[in-house]
Amino acid sequence: MAILKMKKLREMNDKEIDEKMKELRLEISKDRASSEIGTVKNPGRIKEMRRTVARIIFEKTRRSKKEVKK
Repeated sequence: MAILKMKKLREMNDKEIDEKMKELRLEISKDRASSEIGTVKNPGRIKEMRRTVARIIFEKTRRSKKEVKK
């Protein structure tokens, strides 16, 4: 999965963001399991996926606060 930047996240709707979040979390758990075995190809990828999940959470929070202000 490609790492998403904030610009792309802002263009997505809520449903797409939720789907990406589920995909990333599943992929993180798979990569963590493979790293325990020792077969992970790129260990830095887990860190990048975690950052993307944080970006998604930030964007969801920003949107919810924006809706409250309206």
